[in-house]
Amino acid sequence: MSRIYKILSEEAWRAADAVGRFEGSGIDLTDGFIHFSTAAQTSETARLHFRDQDGLVALEVEADDLGVALKWEPARGGELFPHLYDPLPTHCVRAVHPLPLAWDGVPTPATALR
Repeated sequence: MSRIYKILSEEAWRAADAVGRFEGSGIDLTDGFIHFSTAAQTSETARLHFRDQDGLVALEVEADDLGVALKWEPARGGELFPHLYDPLPTHCVRAVHPLPLAWDGVPTPATALR
């Protein structure tokens, strides 16, 4: 099993959960896919793209649950990142991790992401 993570606002997660799917955030809609990170990539994603943003969560999803709509593609530094080319069904979310801000303004999971 391979877990992947999507960082977004808790408000956006609640709205998605209410309708049963997450269509994507602004950058996802612009790029045409939902950006995910592996556990190892999540800290750098948070540092680069979410610094000083409060009220965030990381959705934990089993990559295999997303089927052929999930593609592993080169991104930052040529590293492979998971990209979902469909809305994310909320029933695929295995856990929701709060991301409180650390002393340096970087959202950091309260629990370890595996």
